[in-house]
Amino acid sequence: MKILVSVFNNLYTDQRVEKVCKSLHENAYQIELIGNNWGGEPEMSRPYFFKRISLKSKILRFAYLEFQWKLYKELMKRANENSILLSNDLDALLPNYLVSKRKKIPMIWDSHEIFTEMPSVTNRWVQHIWRLLEKSIVPKLKYTMIANDSYADWFVKNYGIKRPVVVRNLPKKLPSPKLTDNNPKIILYQGAINFSRGIDKMIEAMQLIEGAEFHIAGRGPMTDEYKDLVRKLNLENKVKFLGNLSPIELRKITEKADVGLSIEENKGLSYYYSLPNKISDYIQARVPVVVSKFPEMQKIVEKYNVGEFISSHEPKHLAEKIKIVLEKGKGSYVPLLETAAKDLCWENEEPKLLELFDRVAPQHKQFKFTKSSLS
Repeated sequence: MKILVSVFNNLYTDQRVEKVCKSLHENAYQIELIGNNWGGEPEMSRPYFFKRISLKSKILRFAYLEFQWKLYKELMKRANENSILLSNDLDALLPNYLVSKRKKIPMIWDSHEIFTEMPSVTNRWVQHIWRLLEKSIVPKLKYTMIANDSYADWFVKNYGIKRPVVVRNLPKKLPSPKLTDNNPKIILYQGAINFSRGIDKMIEAMQLIEGAEFHIAGRGPMTDEYKDLVRKLNLENKVKFLGNLSPIELRKITEKADVGLSIEENKGLSYYYSLPNKISDYIQARVPVVVSKFPEMQKIVEKYNVGEFISSHEPKHLAEKIKIVLEKGKGSYVPLLETAAKDLCWENEEPKLLELFDRVAPQHKQFKFTKSSLS
């Protein structure tokens, strides 16, 4: 059975798509992954076929349009009666939906977020276009999976759909790394350097924190602006930009941190209901966290007691919460982090993914024949 997986990005840092593809590949599904070259074409190796559609558009809204048409043609060329389509997020949904109808093959939609409630589209004219697409197609979908319970609740409430299968974006279980004693202490943010992530507030808070450095691992459209802010506040010796790192390099950096940040601002429901994968990455690295007081994040901190959550982004308040974690010391959190790491891992999510695909696959007569012929 062939799974045609499509997503609007260059594939390199999309951990959810990588984990899903790898799990399906290791369970005898044939994977063909389709992305694009938006954001570059970094070299990568995968044990299954992948392709990046070449986009000529230089403006994002035009790149979305170009991708829709080119992805539709690519799926039409590759899909057959033995295929299942896996569409990731709203920006790949329309071509997958049209091909599934035309070829009469099943499609699973994996929503990583609430796309129409992202800060980049809220209160802009494009929000109405994406919402129209969402409203037109999502209620008609037979199979959906989604990244957390709050997102699932939102779609059920707004579109009256059957509750999606919740497959959280958690990392593979990792052994406990060697505990390091850093001087100065390391405060880590990993992920996109974008607005509404609280990064600028954290830079300002570094004026109030001694004996520590703030390390920012990632890249994004706000990188230059935040570097200017660092220079303006004369914090070059306390704030370090590490750039875009490979997953292996990032893991090594994360393990050394004393506290990990996920301090998104409430600029849209998608952020408010999110459970960023960086939180579980920190936990797998046995690093305590400071997070926003949003439903999914708060549940993790309260259940496992692995850090602090903030109730505002005032630099003084942010500094106070981080100081609490630093003063307790990373070692004091390790037993609690061990328990959380055991629970919050991909190994506990993967069975739900496989059950969904195993339920969808037997619809095909040819697949039934192939499976019986292999037994």
